[in-house]
Amino acid sequence: MITHMPRIMVVDDTPHNLRLLENLLVERGYRVFALPNGEMALRAAAKNPPDLVLLDVDMPGLNGYEVCQRFKADRKLAEVPIIFISALAETEDKVRAFEVGGVDYVTKPIKLDEVAARVATHLKIRALQANLEEHNRHLQDIVDAQVRKISESQMATIFALAKLAENRDTDTGEHLERVQEYCRVLGSGLQQSSHYAAMVSDEFISNICQASPLHDIGKVAIPDHVLLKPGKLNREEFEVMKAHTAIGAQTLMAVLARYPENDFVQMGIEIARSHHERWDGGGYPEGLAGTDIPLSARLMAVVDVYDAFRSDRCYRNGLSHEATRKIILEGRGTQFDPVITDKFLELEEAFREIFARTSRRQLALAESR
Repeated sequence: MITHMPRIMVVDDTPHNLRLLENLLVERGYRVFALPNGEMALRAAAKNPPDLVLLDVDMPGLNGYEVCQRFKADRKLAEVPIIFISALAETEDKVRAFEVGGVDYVTKPIKLDEVAARVATHLKIRALQANLEEHNRHLQDIVDAQVRKISESQMATIFALAKLAENRDTDTGEHLERVQEYCRVLGSGLQQSSHYAAMVSDEFISNICQASPLHDIGKVAIPDHVLLKPGKLNREEFEVMKAHTAIGAQTLMAVLARYPENDFVQMGIEIARSHHERWDGGGYPEGLAGTDIPLSARLMAVVDVYDAFRSDRCYRNGLSHEATRKIILEGRGTQFDPVITDKFLELEEAFREIFARTSRRQLALAESR
């Protein structure tokens, strides 16, 4: 948007025409930069972009068409309106002027009132365009803010539902929050340096952090006598427990049917269904092996096991970081993806700190009650 005295650049190799146009424009309150050739005009415009250019065509060195093309190729100057002023009056000359990006064409000899009217018109058009662009940016900001608000609200609702399911199974307090932090740390590590770097985009990390609370959403359908049993499950009970993976995936697939382009829901399905698969093919529900297991689920498998063993359960106390680390290391190449296991070992101190920080927070909360 033009909020200052308009700056107009006049480019013509004829001194008389330069003086004539400069005087005309100065009298009407414009700031004028009069230059005798295209090279000087481009250098000056790069330092101080004008609001409009009056440009001769037939000049030594760069002609007007070439100067205009240079303007349009420069991101900073591309939107500057250029009016050609030339003695060339053939139709093909005028057509070429518009083809290279000019907005108007005035033929010489110069008629001062005509030039003044066209300058005023194109400055007004440019100001209106700038106002429209600013208005559109403002509308886009409003839309983006509303989308974020809706998205955050939806994520909060999804997290609350996942929390409800989790609370039937554990009293670990901040399991889902920790899982999100572990996923961000491990995903970022894989992105920065690993065999999977090309697969782990910023969007992948964002999606897995948001989707990770859904990994056990299917447990909401598991009966209490199985879900809350303090001892080891028998074969029949374990088969019932295993069903939470399929139930969670089927629930989310119903959501995906309504929103088929939603990558977050798609990742939620992968995690819910496959985070108990094993690298060696001995997991469930489908017995997938190796890279047939979705990458998100392979990552989630390490994260979930780490937090599960660290956390207190009704039938045992949580294990130390060192003991849990040993379990994950022993599962390298059998239960867990070797690449992800190695990255976990590189980042284990971050995992230790996340768990310690949330434990301190829980203790402080308990003492305040």
